[in-house]
Amino acid sequence: MHVGILGGTGPAGRGLAARLAATGIEVTLGSRDQARAEGIAAELVESWSGRSLAVRGSDNAGAAAADIVIMATPWDGAVRTVQPLGDQLDGKVLISMASALVKVGQQLQAVTLGRGSVASTVQAAAPGARVAAAFHHLPADDLCDLDHALAADVLVCADDARAKESTMALVEAIEGLRPLDAGRLSQAQAIEAFTAVCISLNIRYKARTFVRMGGI
Repeated sequence: MHVGILGGTGPAGRGLAARLAATGIEVTLGSRDQARAEGIAAELVESWSGRSLAVRGSDNAGAAAADIVIMATPWDGAVRTVQPLGDQLDGKVLISMASALVKVGQQLQAVTLGRGSVASTVQAAAPGARVAAAFHHLPADDLCDLDHALAADVLVCADDARAKESTMALVEAIEGLRPLDAGRLSQAQAIEAFTAVCISLNIRYKARTFVRMGGI
């Protein structure tokens, strides 16, 4: 399998790239700046030289050529990242992991977008893509540290059955992560907003929290 990550040079994108590559998946980090993406990819491979990570850098168009595409850009750059790639993304599974958050005083608060969620906004920007929402509540620092064991649930929502199935399989491929079917894409608004709660808890308790659902 080949996974491309749009805007993959940020902490969350590169952390997810490392985790996916550690399972044997080929990963392309995309960026507006191809040279930066190539540099970050080389750093990841060198940092974990004993694991033979298959990670390379490219521009966002190169990442969009993958079998499955993950959008890891900040929420306010989602539309301008995805729209020019609409033809490439047509028919592909596109996973949105961004949350619309702004800092108000000392806290982060969720922003209500016109279409409700970043994932729904991405679906409108790339109408031919099979959009799912996932990976919102995973601390980037823990993702980046392959020696740190993960133990978290990942809430997945999508309207398209193939998008949901593929996304849940991708989550399950990463050791320590359990995918949970959270319903239709409309659920993404609540899932994304809860990211603000997770970050606030991390700041208050100087911790790195995970979401874990009991009783399932």
